[in-house]
Amino acid sequence: MTTALSHIPPPPCRLYVGTSGYSYTEWVAAGFYPPGTSPGRMLALYARHFSMTEINATAYQLPRAETLERRRRQVPPTFLFAVRLTRTLTHEIDAQRWPGLAQDYRDGLAPLIQTRQLAAVLIQLPPTFDRTTAHRRHLAALLDVLRGLPLAVEFRHRSWANDRVLNELERRQVALVTVDGPPTPTIFPVRDAVTSPDLFCIRFYGRNGSGWRSGKTSRQFDYCYTDDELCEWVEDRIGQLSRRTGRGILLFNNHVQAQAPQNALRMIRLLRRAGWPVESV
Repeated sequence: MTTALSHIPPPPCRLYVGTSGYSYTEWVAAGFYPPGTSPGRMLALYARHFSMTEINATAYQLPRAETLERRRRQVPPTFLFAVRLTRTLTHEIDAQRWPGLAQDYRDGLAPLIQTRQLAAVLIQLPPTFDRTTAHRRHLAALLDVLRGLPLAVEFRHRSWANDRVLNELERRQVALVTVDGPPTPTIFPVRDAVTSPDLFCIRFYGRNGSGWRSGKTSRQFDYCYTDDELCEWVEDRIGQLSRRTGRGILLFNNHVQAQAPQNALRMIRLLRRAGWPVESV
């Protein structure tokens, strides 16, 4: 049985729903893209359904302005992008080089900044990035260098889950990323905290606990949310978050068999049925 959705007057928060990435060949086999769709055509087709996406390729290489400009031209001018921060600033840190790389990262985002299509810079920290003095100092310096961008931090170690951290994010007006995923002993717990007046962000990984423990991407993100699970978010959390900020982005990363676009489309329908405004394409 699907959870009943109460109709609550919506707050003045603009909601954007999409997926973490869009260029997956398995989405052709799953039927989201037409047969024979090439990777170069996927973004334009994706943008017929969604008003935003997450660019995750930038986690592995710095963004290039010319590349983002080409992508931007494939979508409507109201379409938004969340962009992952590069691993050399979060995972593989060279103390001498990272400030220059951070500036290169900013320069690469120029097309999206100029057109106001940058929804968020997603700073995903590794599970090994616990709250030590060295890590606290690096994160503070990183946020200083990236100041002025719409920043959202995703902690993956529970040592960061305390009020002092949330208060500092709020002081800096940096959003805390809320994650829906399988619980593990060290993962950062779900916190319904709004630390930016401009943004909240939820990333849906799926709840495949055994797959997550396997460490294999093909299993970790192989999960399809039920209506009841999605409705729990609509009823219990999205409403609370929306009342405290101006924009919310919801990104589905359970991409293995194209569950992400399926669940994202369903989430849009459930939000609208409950009376919540969702930005359309």
